[in-house]
Amino acid sequence: MEKKETDRIILGIESSCDETSVAVVKNGREVLSNVINSQINIHEKYGGVVPEIASRCHTEVINAVYQEALKEAGITIEKVDGIACTYGPGLVGALLVGVSYAKGLSFATGKKLIAVNHIAGHIAANYISHPELKPPFICLVVSGGHTHLIYVEDYDQFKILGKTRDDAIGEAFDKVARVVGLGYPGGPKVDKLAKQGKPSIALPKTHFDNLDFSFSGIKTAVANFYHKNPDTPKEDLCRSFEKACAEVLVENTKRAMKQYKVQKIALAGGVSANSYIRQEFAKLKQELGVSVYYPEIKLCTDNAAMIASAGYYSYLHQKFADATLNAIPNLKIGEE
Repeated sequence: MEKKETDRIILGIESSCDETSVAVVKNGREVLSNVINSQINIHEKYGGVVPEIASRCHTEVINAVYQEALKEAGITIEKVDGIACTYGPGLVGALLVGVSYAKGLSFATGKKLIAVNHIAGHIAANYISHPELKPPFICLVVSGGHTHLIYVEDYDQFKILGKTRDDAIGEAFDKVARVVGLGYPGGPKVDKLAKQGKPSIALPKTHFDNLDFSFSGIKTAVANFYHKNPDTPKEDLCRSFEKACAEVLVENTKRAMKQYKVQKIALAGGVSANSYIRQEFAKLKQELGVSVYYPEIKLCTDNAAMIASAGYYSYLHQKFADATLNAIPNLKIGEE
């Protein structure tokens, strides 16, 4: 691979939960490689991610994933300008594997070390799928661990407008899947089954004066309804659950757009792959004439390309870490 003098190549490392990923990205938007080793099959038998097993699996495969990423990109580590890694939020043991590997690699090669917030990485996935996208815009981050409305003022400047007060939306999807017997991972399975159903069941939605979210009530209502009405078609219950969640997401996003006079919306995180939620935001695009962005499906879930993309902008702003970098499992966006 030829590298121009103005090109900046960032190697990204992601290990916050149950995907071990290493990627090589040029200039923040061109993916040269994005290798992902998923642990879904390992954790499926337990009905969810087991932290100790996750960190052990990261340790076992991270070097091989790193070597494969360089090979796929067609470069050597000498061509890399910076090494970006997720340092939070996430599972502390899993995070430490990626952080430690990145620190060792940085020390051994002399390459700049860049600390990346996992949520900032999810936001940056949109820059890869939509090279024309630039801040400011509002991003709705919806995943297994997070539900945030974020005003993206600049590539490295974020303001939380609203967040969940209880369950993250992805967590609610997993619990609903467990209630109706679909198993883990819940999000994709609920989405698949819901396509066959009708939103015929009324479920409660929690609203606040601000832009916060709550999904605990919807999740509990689904569980109670199913236990009282076990013959209810699962596909109808899943569709009704999706509809209730999507309505809350769309409503809060519309309110945020009005308050901040923003005409660009981006979705990010694993739940942004949900077909019904995408459909409802497509309707919003038509209704209001705004621009709506979401990453391609493979970039919605955890991956290192998004970490490398976010790391690129930190590199441009000379925001580097050092050997004291540690994992911060409860790291907040905008408070680094």
